[in-house]
Amino acid sequence: MKAVAIRTFGPPEGLAVIDIPAPAPAAGQVLIETEAIGVGGVDIVIHSGALASSGFEGGHIPGSEIAGLVTAVGDGVDASWVGRRVWALTGVGGGYVEKAVVPAEEIVPLPANLSAADAVTLGSSGVVAHFGLARARFAPGESVLVRGAAGSIGIMTVQLAARGGAGAVAVTTSSAKRGARLRELGATHVLDRNGEGGEDAPSGYDVIIDIVAGADMPAFFAKLNPNGRMVAVGIVGGQPPAEFGMEMFAAFRKSMSFATFSADTVPESDRRAATTEQFAAAGRGELPTVVHELLPLDQAVLAHRKMDAGEVFGRVVLTP
Repeated sequence: MKAVAIRTFGPPEGLAVIDIPAPAPAAGQVLIETEAIGVGGVDIVIHSGALASSGFEGGHIPGSEIAGLVTAVGDGVDASWVGRRVWALTGVGGGYVEKAVVPAEEIVPLPANLSAADAVTLGSSGVVAHFGLARARFAPGESVLVRGAAGSIGIMTVQLAARGGAGAVAVTTSSAKRGARLRELGATHVLDRNGEGGEDAPSGYDVIIDIVAGADMPAFFAKLNPNGRMVAVGIVGGQPPAEFGMEMFAAFRKSMSFATFSADTVPESDRRAATTEQFAAAGRGELPTVVHELLPLDQAVLAHRKMDAGEVFGRVVLTP
């Protein structure tokens, strides 16, 4: 079968289409014929080489979530899964393939009215947004700032904060056009990438969900209200400076909090429950998904170029 692997780290051109043996499900696994593959921010960070110290090596196959048809199951798995459309996590890689094997406990059935592309656009992004807001102890009436809101995680965070009764939902983004689209999804204030501008925007925020990190992250501590909480759920802008905590200590009397969040720390049963509920809401039209573009699997290089260039609003989806 065809797959896309990282031959060399750095620019997207280091991705290559390769042929590998088709897998067979072992005990406790299912085989999924892939219909849609989500291109996530973590894929971009990995291909850039920024996480080389984490053990990623040449030949790594990116892709953390897929959706498609179960075509076979391993020992110990209910055979009734065969023929059902599902979404699944593949971990930190392994998703850029025509067929994938995943643990049966990682699959979630798709409602009949939810496409595979919509599933990988909502799936992991919805989980991160839901539990990221929970980690920030977000409560109705509080003001929320979503930093880097144009990606799939940001879009879902905006919607969930608005649905959760936020007093204000501000976003940072790069253009008025994107800001207008985010307003349609629940944002109340649109700021520039530095968190400035926005008519009548709050002077401070109770919660900041940061998907960007990077060199400018410390400046956003100044935008937290007393007892405010910032949660970093991504590092698409790179690692923050080593001394970023100094900004917090400079405002010690504001009692601010900072945390990182990874969905890897959420129990599998809780992830499945949240995803199942969100898929149902999306199928009813209550939780819109934003698919930026569908591209064939063999155009993964182009997908990563678009992500690197900041051209994507929502999620790029690869189709085998």
